[in-house]
Amino acid sequence: QVRLVESGGGLVEAGGSLRLSCVASGRFLSINVMAWYRQAPGKQRELVATITSGLTTNYSDSVKGRFTISRDNAKNTVYLQMNSLKPEDTAVYYCNAVIIDSDYDRRGSWGQGTQVTVSS
Repeated sequence: QVRLVESGGGLVEAGGSLRLSCVASGRFLSINVMAWYRQAPGKQRELVATITSGLTTNYSDSVKGRFTISRDNAKNTVYLQMNSLKPEDTAVYYCNAVIIDSDYDRRGSWGQGTQVTVSS
């Protein structure tokens, strides 16, 4: 069983910054891609950023240049540094990870989400 736990969400004014963290725990061999998604009220969940085990990153156009994804493989942790936040960044942010289990199968796993609210 793999568990992802996010932290770091909160309320911030427009132009401010927040740093999200997500720690993976449980029984697995390794973690492949880690990612952050977000879901605003009334909207579909959207991909924000991804990072591979080799630290290759990718961003959605809406956050490029403002957000930075990083990870610490030794700690099974992924981070999302969010700068120059805008009200439209308000959403529940979810951590996602592709886990390689003991059978060498790939399994997707989600965290419970953390709320980010940006006031104007």
